[in-house]
Amino acid sequence: MFITFEGLDFCGKSTQVELLKGYLEKNGKTVVIIREPGGVKISENIREMLLDHKNSEMYPETELLLFSASRAQLVREKILEYLQAGKIVISDRFHHSSIAYQAFGRGINKEFVIELQKFAIGEAVPDITFFLDIPVTEVLLRKKNLKEYNLDRIERSENEFYERVRSGYKFLSKNEERIFTIDGLKTIEEIHKEIIKQIEKN
Repeated sequence: MFITFEGLDFCGKSTQVELLKGYLEKNGKTVVIIREPGGVKISENIREMLLDHKNSEMYPETELLLFSASRAQLVREKILEYLQAGKIVISDRFHHSSIAYQAFGRGINKEFVIELQKFAIGEAVPDITFFLDIPVTEVLLRKKNLKEYNLDRIERSENEFYERVRSGYKFLSKNEERIFTIDGLKTIEEIHKEIIKQIEKN
């Protein structure tokens, strides 16, 4: 089974990824967690370029292609291998991030971004995607707790950008049956219970 988590920065994805891993392992499953971008050597090198706030001159087209290249490498080097071995793969972000962030957020042609993601992921299509939805005002509140130098290049984005990204996720959740939206303002435990309920249905 291939499970992905999506949402705006600071929505609580990483916490839920760990909780789900713990739950599945208690039930005898073999679980692998991966992060995006990254996960393998080449992809981690690309991650450094993408998220380094010193690379402020990066164009949206470059950003999209780098994210897609990182994803393509991770899929072919590890994800397909894990799935074929019968492991459950949980990814903290995947191809829906590029559609939300680069198509809706950056304004790159949506149809092109979607086709590029199909090419990048190949057969590694998620069985279920959890979209943890929080308003942009909540992103700002959670971001305030961090020093600016701890924020990566994308986390430093303006409110308007995040509003467009959120609208992209909402578009995707309406148009893809495999995306399950959860209110990210609920408690950590409430969100976890909703996730478990959906996993057990699958």
